Order: sequence, then structure tokens, then C-alpha cells
Amino acid sequence: MIEQNNDPEQVKLPEQTPGTEDEQFNAQSLTGHLRDLRSCLIISLAAVVVGFAAAYNYVESIGVWFFKPLTDVLPKGSSLIFTSYQEGFFFI
Repeated sequence: MIEQNNDPEQVKLPEQTPGTEDEQFNAQSLTGHLRDLRSCLIISLAAVVVGFAAAYNYVESIGVWFFKPLTDVLPKGSSLIFTSYQEGFFFI
């Protein structure tokens, strides 16, 4: 007959045993790692989208702040010019 040990101090589940982070990392399955990676990528992508949306609302003031040192040294009555087609799309 098999004896069952019901003593809670002697019976420890793998989730309850303390271990270092490296041991927990190695114990995780590949799909567990992929789930963690997916959640981190989704959170990072959401943060980038929120950052772009916030910056887009202030694109004019950011452009003025960015070009202020250059416009301060320009002669009176002159303005910035773009020498190639793609430069006009950098700031709206």
C-alpha cells in the first residue's frame, strides 16, 4: 500500500519552490517564452503608437523648437529652403 504524505512542509510544488531567475528561465517551455515575447512586443508596439500619436499633435511646435537655432542666425527676411524633394516631408 502507498502511503500519502500530507505534511504541507514536506510537499512542495514546483511553483512554490524558491529558485533563481536562471532556474525559472530554463524551466519555462518554448511556448511560454514565445507567449512572453509576444506580450512584450504588443506592449512595445502600443507604446510606440501612443508616442507617435502624441508627437503628431505637436509636430508644428516641435518643428519650431528644432529649427529655432537655425532661424535665429538667418538674416532678417530670409527663410529656410529645401534642396531636395524628401526634405519637405520631414516637418509639416
